[in-house]
Amino acid sequence: MNRRGFIKAASFGAAGLTAACSRAKTGVEEELPSQLGAKLSAYGERSKHETAKRLVPELKRPEIGSSTTPLAETEGIITPASLHFERHHAGVPQIDPAMHTLLVQGLVDRPVVYTMAELKRLPSESHIYFVECSGNSGREWKTPGAGDVQKGFGLASCSEWTGVPVRVLLEEAGLQKEAKWMLAEGADACKMFRSLPLEKVLKDGLVAYAQNGEAIRPSQGYPLRLIVPGYEGNTNVKWLRQLKVVDQPYMAKDETSKYTDLLPDGRARQFTFEMDAKSVITHPSGGRKLPGPGFYEIRGLAWSGRGRVEKVEVSVDGGATWKAAQLQEPRLPMAFTRFRMPWEWAGNEVQIVSRAVDETGYVQPSREELTDARGSNSNYHYNGRKIWRIAADGEVHSV
Repeated sequence: MNRRGFIKAASFGAAGLTAACSRAKTGVEEELPSQLGAKLSAYGERSKHETAKRLVPELKRPEIGSSTTPLAETEGIITPASLHFERHHAGVPQIDPAMHTLLVQGLVDRPVVYTMAELKRLPSESHIYFVECSGNSGREWKTPGAGDVQKGFGLASCSEWTGVPVRVLLEEAGLQKEAKWMLAEGADACKMFRSLPLEKVLKDGLVAYAQNGEAIRPSQGYPLRLIVPGYEGNTNVKWLRQLKVVDQPYMAKDETSKYTDLLPDGRARQFTFEMDAKSVITHPSGGRKLPGPGFYEIRGLAWSGRGRVEKVEVSVDGGATWKAAQLQEPRLPMAFTRFRMPWEWAGNEVQIVSRAVDETGYVQPSREELTDARGSNSNYHYNGRKIWRIAADGEVHSV
């Protein structure tokens, strides 16, 4: 192009740009508020345009059941307290913190009763941990095909928990040499209680009174709950009222008739506390649709009850080949880890799947590997890989 042609083209381009900017400006001005906005509020609310919510099924006995977290609609590793999944066996009790106490007794030299005010005077810690119901993904044992992430994986959430380490309370009480286990009991109507190895709760157990910077919500155990990092959800006893040190597990109703895994030979796995390494692709995922071929970022979550997630691999050919995904920092033990991988979709039908590897070297198994080892009689502790099928029209389905 000669000089005169270049100037002419540049002038035409500038005029077009000016016209485009003029139109854009008009559009922006039309979108701007013409009146004063909302006034200050005492407690923050989200925008009316944000609609992510827990899935609450209709039940004949609504005090017994679960709600699930919309994991595919969350960002980062922290789950908002308002979206943290619920699991109740007798409804949500309304407890006055001024009247609530925590009893520490059993094989200790100095049994003690703490008020909430006294607990909050003790040394505190804050940690980010996931909590996962052992029944999360349980339907995959028998009928693989959870329609979407929330229905299949929504009984897991991750928060920052603040409270008093269990070791502070038990050491202050004076542990006796026979002490080997601890019973934790809740104050709800079903009196949930579980036996826990003393070694574990002394290592990293937390008596928590805050979640994500504010008091724990009633559905999460207000005013006090136990956090046992990496252990199955119902060991994290809510509405905590008692810690009793004992010399053996008590074989409570919630650890014998429930929360056990029946094997094909008739034996049952019991006290399978740690939640094994697990991952799920949250985008693209079931129930969604890709608008067309092109670039996408495959994203998801991984976690392990035995420590930190060290690697996540993603396959876009149903598991025939694998590629390492990028892990987003921070990567913390017993916490959610975000992973992502760039991907160019050609518009053909594909199957995508992820697998996590934790710091112990454990590799998340396929469904076939898991059922070969344990059968399909259980309702708990399912951590098989989840495959999503993307059809040629962009619709994403569960496999």
